[in-house]
Amino acid sequence: MPVDLWRLVEEAVEPLGLEVLEVKEAPGEVLVRLERKDERPISVADLERASRAIEAVFDREDPIPGSYRLLVESPGPKRPLFTRRHFERFQGLKAKVPGPEGFTGRILRVEEDEVVFQVGQEERRLKIGTFRANLAEWPEEPR
Repeated sequence: MPVDLWRLVEEAVEPLGLEVLEVKEAPGEVLVRLERKDERPISVADLERASRAIEAVFDREDPIPGSYRLLVESPGPKRPLFTRRHFERFQGLKAKVPGPEGFTGRILRVEEDEVVFQVGQEERRLKIGTFRANLAEWPEEPR
């Protein structure tokens, strides 16, 4: 995916108080997942405003040749985690780190530039910015 697509989506939604969590391009489709910067639950109205703003930027810049469908969604239960604040916010919950040496573990804490996970009886540390994870369980109360 071209870096420009992420940048264009950010340009469209940042003035609305939204943060880009994911931009995926597939043939004939662009999927965008967003959350509110104030960490309150995202509403259908938020998503509608974001969709209109993204469409306006895409119409102006025309980053995708041909026709496509734009899908703008909340992150849902398998939300991506990749910033320090994401891991701090969901501390205590399980996250799945994909990849050849992937694992599912509980987010214990964030120390300096590392996330500390509990995996079985061991602690695993990963440097923030070198990996992405997905929430593997959903909190009882919105966080």
